[in-house]
Amino acid sequence: MKSFLFTAVFAVLYFYVPAQTDNKIVIGKVDSVYSNILGEQRKVWVYVPSGFLGTNDSTTRFPVVYLLDGDSHFQSVVGVIQQLSEANGNSNFPQMIVVAIPNTDRTRDLTPTHIQSDLPNMDSNFSKNTGGGENFVAFMEKELMPHIDSVYPTQPYRLLIGHSFGGLTVMNVLTNHTKLFNAYVAIDPSMWYDKEKFLKATEQKLAQKKYDGIKLYLGIANTMPDGMTIEKMLKDTTATTRHIRSIFTLDKFIKANKQSSLQFAGKYYADDDHGSVPLITEYDALRFIFNYYKYKFTTQDFTDSSTAFVTKYKAHYQTVSKELGYKVSPPEVLTNGLAYQSLNSKFFTKAAAFYKLNLENYPASSNAYIAYGDLLASIKDTANAILYYQKAFALSKNDETLQKLNSLQGEEVFKLAAEQLQKYAGVYVFESLSITSTVTLKDAVLWLSAGQGVYELVPLSPDTFGIKNVNGFKLHFEMNGDKPTGLTSTQPNGIFIGKLKE
Repeated sequence: MKSFLFTAVFAVLYFYVPAQTDNKIVIGKVDSVYSNILGEQRKVWVYVPSGFLGTNDSTTRFPVVYLLDGDSHFQSVVGVIQQLSEANGNSNFPQMIVVAIPNTDRTRDLTPTHIQSDLPNMDSNFSKNTGGGENFVAFMEKELMPHIDSVYPTQPYRLLIGHSFGGLTVMNVLTNHTKLFNAYVAIDPSMWYDKEKFLKATEQKLAQKKYDGIKLYLGIANTMPDGMTIEKMLKDTTATTRHIRSIFTLDKFIKANKQSSLQFAGKYYADDDHGSVPLITEYDALRFIFNYYKYKFTTQDFTDSSTAFVTKYKAHYQTVSKELGYKVSPPEVLTNGLAYQSLNSKFFTKAAAFYKLNLENYPASSNAYIAYGDLLASIKDTANAILYYQKAFALSKNDETLQKLNSLQGEEVFKLAAEQLQKYAGVYVFESLSITSTVTLKDAVLWLSAGQGVYELVPLSPDTFGIKNVNGFKLHFEMNGDKPTGLTSTQPNGIFIGKLKE
């Protein structure tokens, strides 16, 4: 599975670069929408996947996570999504937009019904301000979601995540507005609310309705007093265990009523309290909801010369598409990397199948045509290789494609003299990968050593090189005048940036 230029250290992966502005790492933006329903301006924090997205298709769109108590959980949810959807080669679930909704009046918005004072010593102002949950749901459905869909690159797949009163809202939306979201995450929800009247109403609706295609994950914190066990808690009748008892009751009821067709999973986190449980629940919930998403590579996938791998790969994304409810094409860059790996292994039929898959899914991508042209050139089908390079050049006029066309057509190719090559020599450090590469000049040829390999660089244009006999790589030296400052490697498995070591 590890191949290409830096055989021992690079893998087929996506490479994410957080947005950087004025030396600040930015993970999102503050947006807002005026709500006529709530009679106020509502801010939202929005994260949209950026950097290297695994595709050259600018129309890429994403599922959306709506996050209650947004200012408290924005960073953690975005971090989990970034880590497991794009960093370090992870693809456990899709890259997603996150819309975090900070509170203006939490009690009003996140309680489903109006109640009288419910708990001992409860502030009377609390009960007076309860019961605005339906208006808040209407705001999300009729005002916020249309705004998000009109401004951001969304797909019609939505998740709702909420903690405590937010978890109460999750259960309210699940049972009363079921189709508004595809998946729900209730984190230690306040099912004790209204003397558990809401819990009883929830159980009735869970028993009566069908929830085909809907997923729910329930996280339960350990909020028991010292010395209390689960066995004692379940029999207890005091207010001190009311919160956890109500959630255990909900968990037991859902598991016993499978006729609802709700896809359900839940977990009790004995080592986490009400405040710490969101992070671990968010992680486990997303893994549960998208348990079908990741393609699990095998050794045989890479060693078998047949097209069986391609067939499995296509079938996997057909399954993903069915689960998400919209077409999900295999990522262009990942597919391209798999194709080049097959080509470099001389599995030509297998490589062709991967290349054709990208041509089908990304017909406007010049890279798809360049890659297929590389295959045709490798098998000496010169006429058709020229044809595909010409199509690529028509879509994106770049030096690499022109160099390949000129070479096949017997025309003059770009060259650099030894004295011109010498300036690129040096040691380049790829900090994000903990890799050091050395560029040296020998016999009027520029060489790059990385890992256990040494590779000949072929000039394509000023400051830009390819790798001799290795397809799919372009190395560009970043220059300050006539001196290099860094090296950018664009290759089938990502974009990697190195700095010249002083």
